Amino acid sequence: MEVLREKVEEEEEAEREEAAERAEWARTEKMMRPVEVRKEETTLTQETLRDLEKKLSEIQIPISAELPAFTKDTIDISKLPVSYKTNTPKEEHLLQVADNFSRQYSHLCPDRVPLFLHPLNECEVPKFVSTTLRPTLMPYPELYNWDSCAQFVSDFLTMVPLPDPLKPPSHLYSSTTVLKYQKGNCFDFSTLLCSMLIGSGYDAYCVNGYGSLDLCHMDLTREVCPLTVKPKETIKSEEKVLPKKYTIRPPRDLCSRFEQEQEVKKQQEIRAQEKKQLREEEERLMEAEKAKPDALHGLRVHSWVLVLSGKREVPENFFIDAFTGHSYSTQDERFLGIESLWNHKNYWINMQDCWNCCKDLIFDLGDPVRWEYMLLGTDKSQLSLTEEDDSGINDDDDVENLGKEDEDKSFDMPHSWVEQIEISPEAFETRCPNGKKVIQYKRAKLEKWAPYLNSNGLVSRLTTYEDLECTNILEIKEWYQNREDMLELKHINKTTDLKTDYFKPGHPQALRVHSYKSMQPEMDRVIEFYETARVDGLIKREETARTMTEYYQGRPDFLSYRHANFGPRVKKLTLSSAESNPRPIVKITERFFRNPAKPAEEDVAERVFLLAEERIQLRYHCRDDHITASKLEFLRRTEVDSKGNKIIMTPDMCISFEVEPMEHTKKLLYQYEAMMHLKREEKLSRHQVWESELEMLEILKLREEEEAAHTLTISIYDTKRNEKSKEYREAMERVMHEEHLRQMETQLDYLAPFLAQLPPGEKLTRWQAVRLKDECLSDFKQRLINKANLIQARFEKETQELQKKQQWYQENQVTLTPEDEDLYLSYCSQAMFRIRILEQRLNRHKELAPLKYLALEEKLYKDPRLGELQKIFA
Repeated sequence: MEVLREKVEEEEEAEREEAAERAEWARTEKMMRPVEVRKEETTLTQETLRDLEKKLSEIQIPISAELPAFTKDTIDISKLPVSYKTNTPKEEHLLQVADNFSRQYSHLCPDRVPLFLHPLNECEVPKFVSTTLRPTLMPYPELYNWDSCAQFVSDFLTMVPLPDPLKPPSHLYSSTTVLKYQKGNCFDFSTLLCSMLIGSGYDAYCVNGYGSLDLCHMDLTREVCPLTVKPKETIKSEEKVLPKKYTIRPPRDLCSRFEQEQEVKKQQEIRAQEKKQLREEEERLMEAEKAKPDALHGLRVHSWVLVLSGKREVPENFFIDAFTGHSYSTQDERFLGIESLWNHKNYWINMQDCWNCCKDLIFDLGDPVRWEYMLLGTDKSQLSLTEEDDSGINDDDDVENLGKEDEDKSFDMPHSWVEQIEISPEAFETRCPNGKKVIQYKRAKLEKWAPYLNSNGLVSRLTTYEDLECTNILEIKEWYQNREDMLELKHINKTTDLKTDYFKPGHPQALRVHSYKSMQPEMDRVIEFYETARVDGLIKREETARTMTEYYQGRPDFLSYRHANFGPRVKKLTLSSAESNPRPIVKITERFFRNPAKPAEEDVAERVFLLAEERIQLRYHCRDDHITASKLEFLRRTEVDSKGNKIIMTPDMCISFEVEPMEHTKKLLYQYEAMMHLKREEKLSRHQVWESELEMLEILKLREEEEAAHTLTISIYDTKRNEKSKEYREAMERVMHEEHLRQMETQLDYLAPFLAQLPPGEKLTRWQAVRLKDECLSDFKQRLINKANLIQARFEKETQELQKKQQWYQENQVTLTPEDEDLYLSYCSQAMFRIRILEQRLNRHKELAPLKYLALEEKLYKDPRLGELQKIFA
């Protein structure tokens, strides 16, 4: 306020130049109307501006009846604390400072709109906006970062439009009330979000400014859904191989260069035509998506949150729209201007011109030229002065005067009048109002549900459309939680009818991804597994009507790939299932990783079992210093012929190609043993393919059962939904209650201290029973008398002290000051109150003491431990 105060003092001292100075101030303090106010319009006179504002104020904005209402009439204020209904002396002082600040501001800047300083709260009490912020650190780890906080506020509250889109609201409710009713306007949203961000350690501020129509109405129909934006894939640049000194020259290119050039020109023309058509299509779509002109563009009031860099490792300043929870750059064109901003410590006015939106604003709150602050003591440091500027304030008088002004203007911000912001676990889990929220984006619709609200565990659904009218569905993505089958995401492509299920670790069959078009067996599908959860190391299995392909990793036999080809199934007269009538296997192809323990020429890289042709083909790994690999093929025949004679191994049954031939490989014994080993491997491979088919049938059957049941898991710590935990807790509460009752009975046992004097387990005689009864009654009678004497002693002491005080007042009545008389009257009032209470307690004790004595006597007569008394009076 130093600049404003100096201007006021100069105005009072120079009355002759008042008109000239006001004209100069009017030129320097330009009206902060964003975007539409251009440089050429600054020559308008004040009369023209007032006429423009008058015409704009006549424009009425009808509010849709479908939007929720949130007024003070719908709020129950009977249970609100005192701080909501009254102001402390410090708050009253702050309101006076704010009014003085507002008067000076309106006097020096008459063309600026009034400041938003102290709106009414829900109890119709004016509260300064900074005291409405209540910095709070939430007990949930998910609400520690700004993005999760903003998303929670956006999901938890329902948007209510401002009553007047051209003015800030007249009421600003507390965050506790907003959370209770789950409704609020943009200022309520920003206040709650700013309180949470400041509590989490961010340098956050509430902003009062101007926004676009879409921003003020929370209209996301022209924005792309963040969930549909695919992350940019980093393309790795291939390293160019340096040419060697001695290389073979490539053959001469005998193609016609003219034909090549003509082909290139033809391709360029085709690409240019395609680009032109694409550009025309984009222009047509942009014209269709273009928003209609807004008559109030640049005048719509909006509130959002500003986060400055520095704290919590924030690299740069950015805006957060509390309606949507999205972050924006300070250069974004949706934010058209700023009037003021505040946090829980101070209030700042923007003195910069916003003709170019917020792009040219400098958010250095320590600069009093750009940002006029209301209170001293802010944590924002002042701008550092240069040596030339510093030389002018070296005089002792100037320093003394400056210190006095700072001392006069120094004022600490009162504590927030809002109660501690609390979010119950149930509300935090429910998130959205009534557990459901729908957000409409550009060609997309996002639906959200609370956990356990849907019986199938559905918590979110994203529907993507082909057109702007959202009629033709392209794809659907559904997210699930707490599923017993560990289903996490279901992706449905409506164009190809392809369904893809994504699972979290923990499925009984170790499923990770399941892509399919139909749940019927022997159809096109791809299943990916968590290989660490399987013994066989299976990663992926692809199945079609005639093939099955499996990929492995980490197996001890180094198997990496198995591909099986099936023939048409043999038709049977009786009805049979796929399990009892498997498909005939025609061909099995297996590939292996390199086994470093074997030589390359003995390590099989691929083997093919041609079952229909009775052949086996082998291909070995290639050595690093070779350019080709060895191959081997066996012509497998039956062991006996048609007459039952045993067939002997012959050289023509084995065809081989060896890079380095070896003597032992040409022997028939070696070839015979290799063929017999391959026959056993073929039998094992056929069995494994058959087991894979059975496993596929089992997986499909299990998935159908899981989709039909869609059972949800409940944590043992969720005592409200877990029935077993609830029953156990209720049983423990009953046991504790019974134990408490037993302890209470033990504490009220009057005979316990007297029975302790007798030997344990001994039966009482008649004389002992009478003596115990008399001692118990005598002790109880003495305690009643002692209690009455104690009350009487306190009564007499209070009476004597009051009499002494009255006597002292009579002696010093003439010399007493008004403060002493007030203290005397206050003491007398308190003393008389204590005397009346003691008198009532004494009278009540006298009335109840005989009744208590008779009740104890009757209880002793009926006590089974004093059974001899009952015989005496029988």
